[in-house]
Amino acid sequence: MLTLINTNRMTPAIAPIGLDYIAGSARQADIEVEVVDLCLVDDPAATLRNYFAGHSPELVGLSFRNVDDCFWPSCEWFVPRLAETVQTIRKLTDSPIVIGGVGFSIFAEQIVEHTGADFGIRGDGEQAIIALIEQLRWMQNFDKVTGLVWRKNGTLISNPPCWQSVFGGLTLDTARDVIDNVAYFKLGGQIGLETKRGCNRRCIYCADRLSKGAVIRRRKAAEVANEAQSLLAKGIDVLHICDSEFNIPRSHAIEVCSEFARLGLGKQLRWYTYMAVTPFDAELAAAMRKAGCVGIDFTGDSASATMLNTYRQPHTKEDLASAVRLCRENGITVMIDLLLGGPGETPQTAKETIDFVKQINPDAAGAPLGVRVYPGTEMETIVKSEGPMETNPNIRRKYDGKIDLFRPTFYISKSLGDRPARLIKDLIAGDKRFFEPIDEIGGTATDHNYNDNSELVKAIQNGARGAYWHILRKLRSA
Repeated sequence: MLTLINTNRMTPAIAPIGLDYIAGSARQADIEVEVVDLCLVDDPAATLRNYFAGHSPELVGLSFRNVDDCFWPSCEWFVPRLAETVQTIRKLTDSPIVIGGVGFSIFAEQIVEHTGADFGIRGDGEQAIIALIEQLRWMQNFDKVTGLVWRKNGTLISNPPCWQSVFGGLTLDTARDVIDNVAYFKLGGQIGLETKRGCNRRCIYCADRLSKGAVIRRRKAAEVANEAQSLLAKGIDVLHICDSEFNIPRSHAIEVCSEFARLGLGKQLRWYTYMAVTPFDAELAAAMRKAGCVGIDFTGDSASATMLNTYRQPHTKEDLASAVRLCRENGITVMIDLLLGGPGETPQTAKETIDFVKQINPDAAGAPLGVRVYPGTEMETIVKSEGPMETNPNIRRKYDGKIDLFRPTFYISKSLGDRPARLIKDLIAGDKRFFEPIDEIGGTATDHNYNDNSELVKAIQNGARGAYWHILRKLRSA
């Protein structure tokens, strides 16, 4: 028997989509699966005690979605809580423990070492966890389990990451009936769905290539639509497509939208998604709206050519304007997420960006300050090229000692001055379309950090549904 545990307890509650997919895959392999969802209980420790008092699974799988909240200056680090959960389980059962998930895959070896887990799975977990159970039952040739992080004679070994069906396409279970998605819809206001995995873009800051792979693995449009229908049959009619960028590649986005439209799902569902600014044209915008899309969050980053070049973004500020216009013409609510404070950011480039966003008039714009520095990204290379990180004036952190990118570590250009958030807030000048950064000295903010966001929780309790930026936007404009 496989026991899967959701360790994510942030609110609003976000359904653990990965556990749903893994559980479905395990069942198809005739492996008995049970789920312990710590997000839906009041006392996680008591829940674990009660469960393991009556169960002795072959393997305990822990899902770890986020390493931290990825926001400056809150910098909440979730790894210590995960380590506590592992130690609690260790005292209750002799069953081996494996950790996986998007957040885990970025720091796989560090997390296994830090928590004392027996194993980790880096990359897709659906086939890897089945292979691990087979090896636990029979030969224990763990080097044959793709994606596995394991110990051999006390030494940590990392097998190559597991990217399911790189060449043959991605296939996932569509039933979505293991996790209590109805409860999550009530508590979280939306349910996630993937149409593909992987990202082949080369943005300097993003860890998606590390956590999801650099090769795009597409699901068949019919399979994606079947999954949407499964959720709809449960009364879940607001979805969030969790792809890194829904329109990469454009052809796949068109295929999914066409299948949704063919089945009439666009008249029954509302869905939101993340998108690159390009490619996005009139045909794709119309197809998305017909398929039920009501909101797009664009990875805008900046409207400054200098900063866009630094971030390795292929779009221009004119493309940003076009994206907003196309959304307006098709009745799609539009959000532009900015990334302020990266290498080379100055008061002039920040002003250029904020002024231009005001001009093109999206429904909302995220203006967080600071770039989370992940190991293995170009941002790490840039930071190291600037000299010793401990004395780098661009680095911001809330821990002492040696720089450790395992912990929340941010880059904010020193050219923005001693109070960069105050500068950004002054440039925004109270414009309610913007989610502002938090002022450095005793300030508040209208940021969109979704971790333990009481404002969002209350709105969802009162019936709000949809992407969190959309809910917050409506609250601020009321």
